[in-house]
Amino acid sequence: MSAAADSPVGQYFSSIRAALGGLEIFLGDRNSPLYRNSVVGEVVVPYLDRLKASFSCWENRIGFVEQFRISRAESGFPVFQNVLELENDRQTSEKRLASIPLADALREEMVDFILRQKAFPDALQARMAERLYLEQIGKGDIFSPFILPETIRVAVNPKTMRPYYVVAWGAFDGSSTLPMVYMATIEDSSENIVKALVTKDGKLNPETEIVLPVGGLLNPELATRFDDFALKNSSYSLTPATIASNLDTDFPELHPKQVRRIVLGPFYSAGITENNARINEILSKVRKSENAWLLTWTVQEVFSKAERPAKKGFWSTTPAMEEFHIDTGNLEATRMGVSAYEKHALVPHDAYQALYASGEVEAIFGDYKVHVISGNQVISEV
Repeated sequence: MSAAADSPVGQYFSSIRAALGGLEIFLGDRNSPLYRNSVVGEVVVPYLDRLKASFSCWENRIGFVEQFRISRAESGFPVFQNVLELENDRQTSEKRLASIPLADALREEMVDFILRQKAFPDALQARMAERLYLEQIGKGDIFSPFILPETIRVAVNPKTMRPYYVVAWGAFDGSSTLPMVYMATIEDSSENIVKALVTKDGKLNPETEIVLPVGGLLNPELATRFDDFALKNSSYSLTPATIASNLDTDFPELHPKQVRRIVLGPFYSAGITENNARINEILSKVRKSENAWLLTWTVQEVFSKAERPAKKGFWSTTPAMEEFHIDTGNLEATRMGVSAYEKHALVPHDAYQALYASGEVEAIFGDYKVHVISGNQVISEV
């Protein structure tokens, strides 16, 4: 499978690169809805950087391993096997690099080969591609199957006098082949943590130094268990309400007030993906293939509407439990197991014009918030 720019593989990589670059522009805009309403935009950017690094690695990998599969009929993202291969290669990159000549030495060999053989040094080029790939993947900033949680915000709820954390983690779901970012706002009623972090007037203790982000949950006694919980509860098949309820049940001291999941995809690319025949047919009419794509993502959210206080009885104690709000008036929200959700679509100007000309913008986008990218600018809610 060649990654030449005009090949299907080359076109796929240039399309997904443009789509992720466009999403980055959208997220970086302080006026974008994801910035106005929350820290979602800020949280997602590092995971987006990881995803871009993964695609860059896959592109280099094609130079020496002619095997790359995407989920053409479903998400439009690479199949899970590719994600696992990156992770395995990351762990062995140092050892493999030691057995490959340095880049300068390889370049000299390539020039020498061309002069002597009057032919292109395919084998040496493959070695060079492998070297570049291993150097890049060795940095470790790829989108792994699971990206460990980190605490990115700490504050105090003056009503409950408890500290609360915003914790984020990532997962690439194997069965749906979708990259996802999770965010949870969690109050902590652990006695030692409350004592260390909260002042008598309900403020964050200025004497406790916290350098954010902190790897894992801020509470060190629960951090390892929380990592394990996040690993087991990050599947796309679990609803945000189920994840929040499991967290509430498994950790009596933790009180999840909000859980958000940002699901990236599906991704549509003309002539490559087969996940929506009508969209692909219209996209195939776009003049420039690098503009014949559409990226969608969904922000799902579940929040607690109330906390049932703990009950201390003579024989047993019931811990405090959250009551999560599900919008039962909305069929889609009920199906997703969420209080609220937002669907977004990012599309290049050329592709939007083609979709508009087809007269099917309403039918295709429905309840999506549409963002059109033109150059380095994103126009929302067209």
